[in-house]
Amino acid sequence: MRHFCTYFDTNYITRGLALYQSLEEHCRDFFLWVLCLDEDTYSCLSNLALPSVGLIRLCELEDHDRELAEAKKRRRLIEYYFTCTPALPLYVLLKYGHVDRITYLDADLYFFSSPDPLFEEMANSSIAIIAHRFSPALRKHEDTGIYNVSWVSFRRDSNAFDCLDSWRNQCIENCHYEDGGKVFGDQRYLDDWPTRFNGVHVIHNEAANLAYWNILNYNLSVDENIPHVNQNPLIFFHFQGLIMISKSWYDSGFHRKVTLSPLVINHIFKPYIIKNKWVHDKYLKEKYSQFSMGSIRKQRFLTFRQLPDNLLRMLMILYRGLLLGKYIYVPVHICQIT
Repeated sequence: MRHFCTYFDTNYITRGLALYQSLEEHCRDFFLWVLCLDEDTYSCLSNLALPSVGLIRLCELEDHDRELAEAKKRRRLIEYYFTCTPALPLYVLLKYGHVDRITYLDADLYFFSSPDPLFEEMANSSIAIIAHRFSPALRKHEDTGIYNVSWVSFRRDSNAFDCLDSWRNQCIENCHYEDGGKVFGDQRYLDDWPTRFNGVHVIHNEAANLAYWNILNYNLSVDENIPHVNQNPLIFFHFQGLIMISKSWYDSGFHRKVTLSPLVINHIFKPYIIKNKWVHDKYLKEKYSQFSMGSIRKQRFLTFRQLPDNLLRMLMILYRGLLLGKYIYVPVHICQIT
């Protein structure tokens, strides 16, 4: 069995459910531990009682790790969430002795094919991480970290526990989230893992963790409606930065230097957006209609009545949407359950 863990609050609940659905489709035998970052998320997921999902309350993790709870008092919410990243897989390994390997996943990942090739590549490694693989156009962003905390896997052995203990302590000490500093949330601590810890494997599979920061490195194609990366099926895409700006319009989050091609729109983004809408209508619409992809951040959509007070924001929306072409249109009717 593949054991995964992730965390999210109500702002990311449709993404978390979409991640779960993609695992159900592409992973034969799995279990997903979800750290619920607020009580509304816990209540909602408890009521859904999804198979192959185990829920962990945030207070449960904090009761187990008092230093983590203390750190909450001295940092911003997003920084506290990052502080929880190493504490979650460590908690699962300590509490559930049958878990031989735990793999942390960001909640905004989505699987397009089986993760089996990644587990085969990792083999018996103690720790597995994945690089950003920045394209040349985005090399200036390398100060956010060589490796991306999107997929981080730990085997139940002393090497993994040494790494997790160290990472947890570092994040509790400092999880400041700012470009250009020595620390970037939970992420830059991974930079020295391959030389600092034994048994670290860096995933080489180019079809894993495709995202705007590396997509220019690869040749993309479609075979039997499945996106391919250098002729291999896309394993998972990282939808960082995707924002709903109205019921039918979405900001892809792509950097201005990265082209949003028709293939990427039609075979990667649209299926994911439709899945988010589908899980909302299936699981949330009746009792939790306030939970939507639009609440990921404050919506950027503005009415003309607001224009005088928000001229700069409106111009930025027009700039990204009309001039840069970073917006995606998905009509509401094609996202509805029939």
